[in-house]
Amino acid sequence: MTSRQAPAHITAQHNGTGIALRVAAMACMAGLAALVKWCSSRGVPVLEIIFFRNAFAFVPVLIYIARTSGFSVLKTQRPLGHLMRSTVGLTGMVCGFTAVSLLPLTESTALSFSAPLFMTAMSAVILKETVGLHRWGAVVVGLIGVLIMIHPDPSHMAVKGTVFALVAAVGSAGAMIAIREIGRTEPGATIVFYFTLAGMVLGLASLPFGWVIPDKATLALLILAGLIGGVGQLFLTEAIRRAPVAVVAPFDYTQLVWASIIGFLVWDETPRLATLAGALVVAGSSIYILLRETRRFRAR
Repeated sequence: MTSRQAPAHITAQHNGTGIALRVAAMACMAGLAALVKWCSSRGVPVLEIIFFRNAFAFVPVLIYIARTSGFSVLKTQRPLGHLMRSTVGLTGMVCGFTAVSLLPLTESTALSFSAPLFMTAMSAVILKETVGLHRWGAVVVGLIGVLIMIHPDPSHMAVKGTVFALVAAVGSAGAMIAIREIGRTEPGATIVFYFTLAGMVLGLASLPFGWVIPDKATLALLILAGLIGGVGQLFLTEAIRRAPVAVVAPFDYTQLVWASIIGFLVWDETPRLATLAGALVVAGSSIYILLRETRRFRAR
């Protein structure tokens, strides 16, 4: 065994921890979406929700930075890179929160799973990466899954919510591309900090344009959304630190399970068969793309 090789039982233990953290992160993200939906139903504007989500996310994020890398990690030579990542990511967040407010929780979550499909297409166009026939085929199959989910019949389709959900997925894909680019020189903690800061500034800038004064219960939910969002982001970061992406990423789809449970218990939502069937097709396509990406990376 070389010095770079870890014993099998240690690798398995790290993978198990990474998977557990990823599942916990997905539970946090489903909980965040539910809180966004609840606060929106109480009349809180989306940008006000975004302010609270990012302002109170700073609590766990700053604690994490202080206990790991230290605040020197916040020095950056890529301010424009962070600005671009934040612009694209916040566009996705605004559209995603809007979609959550307009669609059943399970449907908005399922549609968000199309992000890796858009990321594959964008990586070919923006990063000039070579995307082979297999991955293009997976993208096409995944988009068919999206069509199954949205059931494109104007008499049955929540057009506005669906459009926001798909734009959010494109924004999320763009954010992944931006993170892949600036992540070559910037640590994950730095990227998370500046994105959270940008989200707080964007939300605060909307103050003159129609904020509401929340009652105590809604204020508590807004603060909770920020804390859960921050903790979920850190769980995502730690999962990648503990285990390879190929091991933990397939567990992103447990978010649909959490969303289905919360939607049923809180809003008496029952997922449509088409939503579940389409989500399975999209998940399978995305996992296939992930496996091809991993195999290509290892072959370098």
